[in-house]
Amino acid sequence: MNMTQTFYQAGTLDEFLSRIGRVIILEGQEIAVFRTSDDHVFALENRNPHPKGGPIAEGIVSGHILYDPLYDWQIDLSTGMVQAPDEGQVRTFPVKVEQGMVWIGL
Repeated sequence: MNMTQTFYQAGTLDEFLSRIGRVIILEGQEIAVFRTSDDHVFALENRNPHPKGGPIAEGIVSGHILYDPLYDWQIDLSTGMVQAPDEGQVRTFPVKVEQGMVWIGL
């Protein structure tokens, strides 16, 4: 099965403020994009893995961890894994930054 990814332009790096989540829609999917203070960019499905669900874009970024204020969960931005003692995972998307443009792979 061929699983090629298509990268979509999400905007310029400057459009993504450091440590502030921003929601974009690509191919009908709601994606939360986070830029860390060290200028790494991460893209995760904007869906909380908590049983009650909800968005994750409102989370607080510290380092490469997203702190979810709603459920007090911590999510690793690079893997989407919820940190112990809680468990779950958020779908992540590959990101590349080229010449000041942010691209997200679906």
